[in-house]
Amino acid sequence: MQLPKATVSTLIQQLEKALSTKLLHRTTRQVTVTADGAAYYERCLQILTDVKEAEESLSRTRLSPSGRLRVESPTGLASEIIVPALPAFFERYPDIQLELGSSDRTVDLIEEGVDCAVRGGVLENSNLIARRIGVINFVTAAAPAYLEKFGAPQHPRDLDRHRCVNYFSAKTGKIFEWDFTKDGERIQVQMPGVIALNDSNAYVQAGLSGLGVIQMTDYLTLQHVRDGRMVQLLPDWQTDPLPVHIVYPQNRHLSAKVRVFVEWVAELFDNHPGMRLRTPAHLLQEAA
Repeated sequence: MQLPKATVSTLIQQLEKALSTKLLHRTTRQVTVTADGAAYYERCLQILTDVKEAEESLSRTRLSPSGRLRVESPTGLASEIIVPALPAFFERYPDIQLELGSSDRTVDLIEEGVDCAVRGGVLENSNLIARRIGVINFVTAAAPAYLEKFGAPQHPRDLDRHRCVNYFSAKTGKIFEWDFTKDGERIQVQMPGVIALNDSNAYVQAGLSGLGVIQMTDYLTLQHVRDGRMVQLLPDWQTDPLPVHIVYPQNRHLSAKVRVFVEWVAELFDNHPGMRLRTPAHLLQEAA
């Protein structure tokens, strides 16, 4: 706001006096918010948001939404699915300024001021509204150089004798298990490996470098299979698809810019063949 520090201090002190509540802890080294201060801030933020949304509902913004929109998405979905389709989004909504965060970690929408997020996997219980927009299928693959050295597994249990590239949760550090299903037989195992990553693009690069067998989303892997840089393994075995949701905070009135993005990304995933409930093997055969 380009105000002098002394002016801000005086205004805050006046506010604390009017509220009869201490909003900030002050020491010679730092200033931190009190519990009452944080609660007051969140309430005021919601009030301002409600006022803005009320104004938008009575203006042309409803037809032509505008303003800054913060969205989070997993790295692979952002780079391969969302970003290539954004020219069409901006043609439809030219007045929106999109800030698209790309990370495989789960962000706190309220704490980090994010309007909505695309998330893959089973959702945790939260106070967010979730809309399912698609599914993610997986492919098991390895680089030709790796297979020349170690051979190709013929059954999921053969992977016990292979090197595998593992993926771990950025939030918990837990390494994800692999699963396979065929003709009613289901196998879920913790794979041996010398490396684990928590970024999908780095994970695929590890597979391309011959570090081991990978199990990754089809939209990041199948193009490398088509180009001959990787070989699909165990194509007759299916891996459980993961649901994809778009989530946003529980506001009484969803702002126009968030509403149109939610509808647009739902339409995008609905029209994308790789986001439907189909096996990776079928996708590969259709693309061949």
